[in-house]
Amino acid sequence: MGAVAGEAGVLGPEVFTRPDGVAEELWTALGTVRDPELDAPVTDLGFVAGVSSVEGAVEVELRLPTYFCAPNFAYLMVADAYDAVAAVPGVRKVVVRLEDHFASDEINNGVAASRGFEGSFPGLADGELEELRRTFRRKAHRACQEQVASRLLKAGWTMLTLADTTLGEADAALDSKVELERLLRRRDDLGLDHGPEAALLVQDDGTPITAVDLPLQLRMAKTTRISIEGNSGLCRGLLSVRYGLPRPAGVDQAAEPQAEHQSAQQQSAPFQPAQFQPAQYQAAE
Repeated sequence: MGAVAGEAGVLGPEVFTRPDGVAEELWTALGTVRDPELDAPVTDLGFVAGVSSVEGAVEVELRLPTYFCAPNFAYLMVADAYDAVAAVPGVRKVVVRLEDHFASDEINNGVAASRGFEGSFPGLADGELEELRRTFRRKAHRACQEQVASRLLKAGWTMLTLADTTLGEADAALDSKVELERLLRRRDDLGLDHGPEAALLVQDDGTPITAVDLPLQLRMAKTTRISIEGNSGLCRGLLSVRYGLPRPAGVDQAAEPQAEHQSAQQQSAPFQPAQFQPAQYQAAE
């Protein structure tokens, strides 16, 4: 097969850049923090409202698209931001504050005291969040696999060829490495083999997908990718309206400020953490 040209990534061009006065190492650290549902860095999504640093004491302010964004997602992002900044050399103190959210106090205080999600919402939260994180990492991995496979199929590859392809062979065929590099990061997140001899397309447990199963698996993965893209566009639009920001690229119409962020976990309703269970994967049509 010949080289395969690349296209823009799932989430489109970045809108937000490092603000003046913010150290590059701090911004880079925050860029490792991802919205678990949208599979995008909080820095690219505009969720970082401010960063200040004085003699190793760092304060970070985060914001979300709506007042009722799911508290389990919010907690993960605040906790991950705290850990990422604390790991930067020279940082001796970290404060991360989530603004304008109905559970800001519980989340901010819980992260500061290292209570965990369950300890931050005693009697309400149903366990910790690592399985939720893993569920969404698996969804992101499927979406990334579908992107790479789609690129190769458009270049004339067949399902049979894809089923026998390794990561190294895909790397040699792709002109643009953006999608493949994203796939390798997601596979590393899940602890799956991402060496050049590993199969390109695998199940959640790392088992190669067979040629028989591949068409259905890719169709389902495409549904996941489209869902991630759609939620990303909605959240970017809501954030731009809520905080008076420029309309993000690729978002045709900003949502009304009172529209609610419909995540796979919750709708805009009084806080009931026990209802926020990991979203179940939905097959196409």
